[in-house]
Amino acid sequence: MTLARRLALVLLLVAAASTAQALDQVVQVVPLPRDGQVLVSFKLGQPLTDDIRAAIQSGLTIKFVYKIDLRRSASVWFDRTIASAVVTATVKYDTLTRTYHITRMVDGRTDYADTTLDEDTAWAFLTSDFARMSLFPGVPLEANAEYYVRVRANSSPKNSTFIWPWQADDAVGLAKFTFIR
Repeated sequence: MTLARRLALVLLLVAAASTAQALDQVVQVVPLPRDGQVLVSFKLGQPLTDDIRAAIQSGLTIKFVYKIDLRRSASVWFDRTIASAVVTATVKYDTLTRTYHITRMVDGRTDYADTTLDEDTAWAFLTSDFARMSLFPGVPLEANAEYYVRVRANSSPKNSTFIWPWQADDAVGLAKFTFIR
């Protein structure tokens, strides 16, 4: 085996280990094709840990970024991305008023902003309050074709001692569907 092949094999193994570690957390995805568009619901199955609670209580802004892709499978070449959207959910705890400021942005535009006194409500806003979102309006879908929705989640700030030369996703989920007209 040549040196280049050995190096490629080592890089592939490292990437597989990184992906396996990232897939410890799974995003549950439910696409709903309705009226010529796809509504997307998703939920991150991450419980609120003591470390995350401490970071939020310190007043640090916690941000979850969800990258959603509507894709069509291809039998010969790579899958084709039809449309993409980015949903960002943030929580910032105000230590003076003891309130949680929650904000959701879709493709850089503010979709929702509010405050709450309840920690569980703030955590649900970060991880599970994403139901029937119309993220791909006006995207033409071919009748009787198979598609899938992939959701990749990343959180910040990161708690990592080693920095990879590429950024892996913290959690990934996908769901297939057939668009019937």
